[in-house]
Amino acid sequence: QVPLVESGGGSVQAGKSLRLSCTASGRASITYAMAWHRQAPGKEREFVAIISWDIVESTHYADSVKGRFTISRDSAKSTIYLQMNNVRPEDTAVYYCNSVDYWGQGTQVTVSA
Repeated sequence: QVPLVESGGGSVQAGKSLRLSCTASGRASITYAMAWHRQAPGKEREFVAIISWDIVESTHYADSVKGRFTISRDSAKSTIYLQMNNVRPEDTAVYYCNSVDYWGQGTQVTVSA
């Protein structure tokens, strides 16, 4: 069983929307927080957004995506989502899901001008 499985990447024009999904299983699903990171060509991996639910559900975003991206979860499906609105060419990257010390395989997002 693969701990984290991402889906939803693809190619989209600037200004459009895209939704990524990440489903956790096994040990990766026993957690109170999950996050999205991304890595653009030639750059280091960077934080995008995190959602936690240990006491109350809370979210936190990188400044570069605040107001455009929304992280959410479906606890029944052990799945988190990243709704990406008004995407920009600089959002082009491989997006990775993270839970505990597990990482997904990544899903490519390409935004054209």
